[in-house]
Amino acid sequence: MLDNQMKISISSTMHLYDLLVSETHQLRRLKELLDYSFIIEEVKATYSENMGRPAKCPILLFKYLMLKVIYELSDVDVVERSKTDLALKYFLDMAPEDDVIDPSLLTKFRKLRLKDEMLLNKLLSKTIELAVEKDILKSNTIIVDSTHTKARYNKKSARTLLLEQSKKVRKQIYQIDEKLKMELPIKPTNSGVLEDTMTYCESLCNYVESKEGFDFAQKLIEQKNMLKELLSDHQEALKESYDEDARIGHKSYDDAFFGYKTHIGLTPERIIAVAHVTSGEKHDGKQLQGLIEQAKENGYEINEVIGDAAYSEKENLDYAKENKMILISKLNRSVEHSNHKSKVGFEFNKDANTYQCPSGHLSSKKVNRRARKHAIDGQGDVETYYFDVEMCKICHKKEGCYKEGANSKSFSISIKTNTHLEHMAFQESDYFKERAKERYKIEAKNSELKHRHGYDVASGSGLVGMRMQAAVTMFTVNLKRILKLTE
Repeated sequence: MLDNQMKISISSTMHLYDLLVSETHQLRRLKELLDYSFIIEEVKATYSENMGRPAKCPILLFKYLMLKVIYELSDVDVVERSKTDLALKYFLDMAPEDDVIDPSLLTKFRKLRLKDEMLLNKLLSKTIELAVEKDILKSNTIIVDSTHTKARYNKKSARTLLLEQSKKVRKQIYQIDEKLKMELPIKPTNSGVLEDTMTYCESLCNYVESKEGFDFAQKLIEQKNMLKELLSDHQEALKESYDEDARIGHKSYDDAFFGYKTHIGLTPERIIAVAHVTSGEKHDGKQLQGLIEQAKENGYEINEVIGDAAYSEKENLDYAKENKMILISKLNRSVEHSNHKSKVGFEFNKDANTYQCPSGHLSSKKVNRRARKHAIDGQGDVETYYFDVEMCKICHKKEGCYKEGANSKSFSISIKTNTHLEHMAFQESDYFKERAKERYKIEAKNSELKHRHGYDVASGSGLVGMRMQAAVTMFTVNLKRILKLTE
């Protein structure tokens, strides 16, 4: 039951915050930057108004998720740290002597309360509103790109995942005293029985918790908590050990990943204005128009778009022209310029520099069917891309795509250079070259998300979990950036 949530802690010890949490502390500034009461309205529909026990304040739980992003901690570790860290308690609106929550509440809050598919852009909209209020946004430019996130539950067995994490725990124990190896629970045999492995991991966690002196080994405790979270927080996903929403995407022709893509629109001030999460195989260029429209709904007007060659499709060039926008995106000769209605789903993968089929498989060979000198009426070569027919035979999307018994599968396009003459001239201009230099900012932002806030690996499973992770991470990163810009 959600009731009487906005309670202010009144305690004789509150003056400790003034003494020990400085005015310049990041968490004090984050707390004072924004009124977080809007969180209650966002999650209100997922609570009962008159049934059940009084619920923990959603603002408190959401702030705990923000702290997980800031400090890259597990549920157990962030709650444990909030017991003794006054800066965390101040940010959480708790009195110094208040009891902390049970870590399992964060799991329930993520799974049961943060269900809104639009939560990501609602939170980004809030930060855009704040940036406008602080007079931070000075332009109407958006820089677009995508970043990949590996699925937490990859194409590994549940047993392998558990053993990999348990190995990290044992490694930390060996660093304390290698002689302790004889005391540790016996590893399961190679029978491949998942239940045996889970029992072993539980025994290992119990050993760490019962051993005197281990309380001070912070790295060991963190790895043990990660193992416990793997066992308890995602039991259903562990049973399958496979993320059904994740897909194979390509960073280059010979470098693939299994997971998700987050398509991001960044302002020149490095504030994320819009984001959209998809499975890993989705084409970057196809998301551009949706990103622009969503950015407008988030309160950010756009008259210039900067992106790499993936965004220079004919449809995007036409869209930019119709909406009086400048598109700074270098043409890629192999981008499909014709309208192949019969070959929907075949898209150019700019990272691998070849075409991919609707299932995400890359072509294995390219052949030019017509020499450039034979071009008629501005048309250039006809390029034919060949796919591995053995993959086509077992593909779940082969109906209507692969003809049973065929010895080859190909896809052909015509490069119509006359369609892009205007843009080809524009990309040679000094203005285009100068504005294209701004693209480095989104590369730096993607790196920040991954290496400082744990966005390189999904924290849960499924698109819903990935969108929730994106929402909390990008909201927190935007607030930190706004703090930086207001210094």
